[in-house]
Amino acid sequence: MASDRAHQPHHGHTHHHGHNHAYDHTPSVFGTAFAVATALNVALVVIQVLYGVLAHSMALLADAGHNAGDVLALLLAWASHSISQKHPTERYTYGFRSTSILAALINATILLVVTGAIAWAAIQRLLAPAPVVGGTMMAVAAVGIVINGVAAALLSRGDTHDLNIHGAFLHLLADAAVSTGVVAAAVVILLTGWLWVDPAASLIISAVIVFSTWGLLRDAAKLSLQGVPSQIDPVAVRNYLESLPAVAEVHDLHIWPMSTTETALTCHLVMPEGYPQTEFLGLIYTDLQHQFGIEHPTIQIERGDRPCKLSPAHIV
Repeated sequence: MASDRAHQPHHGHTHHHGHNHAYDHTPSVFGTAFAVATALNVALVVIQVLYGVLAHSMALLADAGHNAGDVLALLLAWASHSISQKHPTERYTYGFRSTSILAALINATILLVVTGAIAWAAIQRLLAPAPVVGGTMMAVAAVGIVINGVAAALLSRGDTHDLNIHGAFLHLLADAAVSTGVVAAAVVILLTGWLWVDPAASLIISAVIVFSTWGLLRDAAKLSLQGVPSQIDPVAVRNYLESLPAVAEVHDLHIWPMSTTETALTCHLVMPEGYPQTEFLGLIYTDLQHQFGIEHPTIQIERGDRPCKLSPAHIV
């Protein structure tokens, strides 16, 4: 329920603040389905590393590296979700929701580093091709298609608006596609005996990983810098606020992520006619949440009789 309070600051303006605290109570994917998806991927990584070494397949090892990144993404998302449920403290007044942003950033960074190491090893193998057991390579990759497909289906039941869950979901889909590519490479090796196909497939897999991870890294970096989430149009938010009855001006507008799923907003509304009815703020809170997905707005009302030092756009 929204609450309102007023106080008289030293410069003579009367400011009114409205706060709305809304929490997402939608069913979470962090349960049995999440644990099963993680366990399946851990087992797949072990199988792919073991048979990748036995079959001398760089493509299998590259796929194992990607799957290991998925396991990391799943575990980081799980851990950050658990930490984010802790209550706010005097030092961390917003709680620990932003750990989900850090988790996404760490996951993307580590995955790119691992991919670089795999690509380097593939280049070495491309320069000096080694015998590959194509049948084993194909069978293990086929298992990877099944496991990644099942794990992705499990995660698809959760909140894919969460950057961590969405990133893990996309990685699992990409893994299924990559495993399909490994199967195709194994078939080519069995039919032609071209050993260079295995490291070449590994390099293609590495490129796919970088392509799929870059977007996650970009979004995580933007959120960590408190950038406006990509699904929110700040111009549309400002236009909405400026269109409100009796609002003459909107300034000091800030929109930033509290986590990978929650967004906060603060702004000053200049209303020369004075403080509006309580229902006015309640309507704004409802619209901001339903139209823009902003769940934690804080709005300050000013009469505009004196200049606000935060009014210029370049002042934060």
